[in-house]
Amino acid sequence: MKIGSKEFASKGKTYVMGILNVTPDSFSDGGKFNQLDAALYHVEEMIGEGMDILDIGGESTRPGHTMVSEEEELNRVVPVIEQVKARFDIPISLDTCKSRVASAGIAAGVDLINDVWGFKYDGNLAKIVADAGISCILMHNRKEPDYTDYMQNVLEDLAESVQTARLSGIADEKILLDPGVGFGKTYENNLEIINKLEILHSFGYPLVLGTSRKSVIGITLDLPVSERLEGTLVTTVIAVMKGAMFVRVHDIKENVRAIKMAEAIISK
Repeated sequence: MKIGSKEFASKGKTYVMGILNVTPDSFSDGGKFNQLDAALYHVEEMIGEGMDILDIGGESTRPGHTMVSEEEELNRVVPVIEQVKARFDIPISLDTCKSRVASAGIAAGVDLINDVWGFKYDGNLAKIVADAGISCILMHNRKEPDYTDYMQNVLEDLAESVQTARLSGIADEKILLDPGVGFGKTYENNLEIINKLEILHSFGYPLVLGTSRKSVIGITLDLPVSERLEGTLVTTVIAVMKGAMFVRVHDIKENVRAIKMAEAIISK
């Protein structure tokens, strides 16, 4: 799979997607990188630690968050995208569900749109991605965890997102899927989807797992956000074992090392 100018192996390798939240209120690092200089310094740091792709977000999606206006989101992300593109040779993902923000991001140089609503929030977003010829991550999400048959419902929901993408003209080789840990799911739902991640391979698309510092880890270990690295590393190793192409994480160096060790073991 090609994202931006970089080729990613479709099997046998797990890559690291680094998180850059240019927001004042993200659950883990809100306010740390919402100044341009701090954001660029952190990007350089993450690249040095082995990040393969950068995911920029301008709106917090933590539980109970308040959506910001398109103007505010644009003001947060576009300058950072432009400067990252000018200074670094790394593919950029934009974490947004809004077509206007996506359009501006694509114009600024974004290589991938990461939609936490899997094209179910903004009816224009899929066409914009298709017209740009870039890749997309379709994440599973629901407003409420109102499942009748949990895993089957997740597959059905993702199938709807995939259908929207394909009908809009997005090529199969441009689609990635994310099970949406922490989105529209109970604590038990989150554990189950991580444990059964391989079921999503039935679609034939690369998988992305994003669990970094999330509440499923905090609840399990009874730890605050600042102490969830070890729990995150466990989920990263599971992602490798389940054949995920990407893990979306905050702590690059440690996750790169965990992936390298896990890949060395399972290759023998």
